[in-house]
Amino acid sequence: MAARPVSLHDVLRARRILAGVARTTAMENSRHLSALIGAPVRLKCENLQRTGSFKVRGAYVRIVGLSPRERAAGVVAASAGNHAQGVALAASLLGVRSTVFMPADAPLPKVAATRAYGADVRPYGQVLDEALEEARTYAGRTGAVFIHPFDHPDVVAGQGTVGLEILEQCPEVGTIVVAMGGGGLAAGIATAVKALRPDVRIVGVQAAGAASWPASLAAGHPVAVEAPRTMANGIMVGRPGDVPFAIVSKLVDEVRTVSEDDLAGALLLCLERAKLLVEPAGASPVAALTAAPEAFRGPLVAVLSGGNVDPLLLQRVLRHGMAAAGRYLSLRLRLADRPGALAGLLEVVTALNANVLDVGHVRTDPRLGVGEAEVELHLETAGPDHCGQVREALRAAGFAELSGPPA
Repeated sequence: MAARPVSLHDVLRARRILAGVARTTAMENSRHLSALIGAPVRLKCENLQRTGSFKVRGAYVRIVGLSPRERAAGVVAASAGNHAQGVALAASLLGVRSTVFMPADAPLPKVAATRAYGADVRPYGQVLDEALEEARTYAGRTGAVFIHPFDHPDVVAGQGTVGLEILEQCPEVGTIVVAMGGGGLAAGIATAVKALRPDVRIVGVQAAGAASWPASLAAGHPVAVEAPRTMANGIMVGRPGDVPFAIVSKLVDEVRTVSEDDLAGALLLCLERAKLLVEPAGASPVAALTAAPEAFRGPLVAVLSGGNVDPLLLQRVLRHGMAAAGRYLSLRLRLADRPGALAGLLEVVTALNANVLDVGHVRTDPRLGVGEAEVELHLETAGPDHCGQVREALRAAGFAELSGPPA
């Protein structure tokens, strides 16, 4: 049976349900992005929502609609992070028992947070698809209600309340840019906004390594992407949901993709310029703006959908983002293995005010000649021009840069 459609009436009802539960999150101006686009840009900060993402909106609306018998049976979900926390909190607020299956390698802070919100967390499998299948099996075995992260009308309606807030906080908005994984958030926002302001342009953003929407829209039905890969695990979904697809295919004006470098740079920009901690998926709308600023018209709202980033991933992403911005430079050089050689190398670098973060020194390896050593330098620089100056100064001093695998 086809799922019932989602209407503005459903979103308005969801808003009444969420009163006192979900926060009306802040809308922040971005001077940097406004200058880049040439029009006002504002950031809708769902990273500051309860549980750190928009997911609690849809989860609460879905669970509140269960019958007394269904509530007594409990709910079950599968997630690597944001949906898990949203379901756990929503169920706890409603006095419903929740079980959440998470991949065995799910980030420990997200596992701990989900438990703290009241869920029975069960590690299962190595990837989300395995946890998802086990959650469905558990639902069939126990009678618990499976709470899908995006493919249900109530979930879409709950996420659509973000769109209502955007129109109230920025009534002059011309374009809304939103991350897309399964499509629940984009579908909900489009449902609300297009019903009230059909002139507003809705642009969805996917990671290029997990871009199921362009192929699906071209085919006219959801198409699965094999082995999606991206640092933005919040939107690493292999197949669009059927319910969101029916809405997105009619109401979303465009879907764009962004690279991993774009995502890393956007996360760094949110931290440095907006002072906001945003996960890679949440930063994807900003990544789209910085990758192609000429493609957007304002006034513009970018939805920062979540801020639950694993600290270890954050460390890697920041380093990657600094490298992509030309502010982090890794070099491998071969030099004479004699007293003072390393000091001479570092003198060249420090004379140009490059900050040495790490030094690796290899002196014994079959690939090294007698009397040679290899040095790996990690430097913090002031930008691409500065990187070029460092490289040129090292060449002029006789230090040859190496390529290929380290010794």
